[in-house]
Amino acid sequence: MYYFPEQPPYFLLLVGFLTALTSGLALSGTLKVIVQKWPNQRIENTKPRSSLKQLFVPFVGITGGTCLFLSSGLEIFGFPSSLALGVGLPISLFTCLLVWLQLGSMMTFIEREGMQSLDLDSFS
Repeated sequence: MYYFPEQPPYFLLLVGFLTALTSGLALSGTLKVIVQKWPNQRIENTKPRSSLKQLFVPFVGITGGTCLFLSSGLEIFGFPSSLALGVGLPISLFTCLLVWLQLGSMMTFIEREGMQSLDLDSFS
């Protein structure tokens, strides 16, 4: 016997997408403000780890929105709710953890080497 949900969670899919999108815009704006402040504050007490604390809440919003979007999408394609959440949650958490670690290492690299180290177009 096949399992078909009574009503697919299209609303939750839209909510997850909009949550991830608005949190991504907030993360982008916060990251731009942090990077613009770096040349003005060349003192040693502004470390990238303190900057990561400001980015944590928008990043958690992206993670939650991605998880909700992925789980709802799997439910729309006929997965049971528990299986959709069981697949969507680990995938989104693992992916977001890797992105968070990469973001932290890139901020540390930029702090140490400067913004010019990321310019791939120049051959100096």
